[in-house]
Amino acid sequence: MIGLQAERTPAGTSYLVAGQGYPVVLIHGVGLNKEMWGGQIVGLVPHFQVIAYDMLGHGASPRPQPGIGMEGYAEQLHELLEHLQVQQAMVVGFSMGGLVARAFALHYPQHTQALVILNSVFQRSEQQRASVVERTRQAAEHGPDANAQEALSRWFSREYQAANPAQIAAIRQTLASNDPLGYLTAYELFATQDMYRADDLTSIKVPTLVATGELDPGSTPQMARQLAAQIADAQVVVLKEQRHMMPVESPRLVNQMLLDFLQTACHLSPPIKGIVA
Repeated sequence: MIGLQAERTPAGTSYLVAGQGYPVVLIHGVGLNKEMWGGQIVGLVPHFQVIAYDMLGHGASPRPQPGIGMEGYAEQLHELLEHLQVQQAMVVGFSMGGLVARAFALHYPQHTQALVILNSVFQRSEQQRASVVERTRQAAEHGPDANAQEALSRWFSREYQAANPAQIAAIRQTLASNDPLGYLTAYELFATQDMYRADDLTSIKVPTLVATGELDPGSTPQMARQLAAQIADAQVVVLKEQRHMMPVESPRLVNQMLLDFLQTACHLSPPIKGIVA
């Protein structure tokens, strides 16, 4: 990725670091890895120290321990920041990574400078929960590739899929090549932990942005608004006409939103105008 060399923590977490300034951590979603953030790394590196890593069971990071909960994924990030001697970071989580970011902010508030939750889940309806539980069952039976085509159809617009077949094929290969146990462990948490410590979300006191796409069927605008309502002074942005993988499909739009929020959160230059809400 843009010439960066991945490194490892003592516990084995694979990560990339680029740029200087306030640290910003990027956490990917289930079945993906740190490579999904290529567009954000390019856009954020001129302004921040950007850290992207592979969650447990993904990419080049080790498998999670049996029975791990959300706190185990939060602990992975804590170990990474300790290794890098980073005292505080602005944490950006996408989809499952948004759950990890929430868990990190709850368990390690002293190390959280700001929080961004992108295209993530909260308070699923019974129908939404039944659907994701069924996808978990299919993944358990058939492996990480079981839902790949359906997932890509949810994640990207038809226009983007048609215009970028090589990239879509590469993402499908990433999904298919996941370690089955690591993938299933994360997917089960993704399917069941949308309300993880929901009653404690009011304790989060750092600047928070909750954002999703107008057309994201699994991480809906309603979810974003309900989640933001639980966190004091959280901002909500719904990007028009965007689907789930908006950081990949529309990196400039997402980067503009992130820069606006992050630069304000760490009291840098004035906010960038033109956010689509």
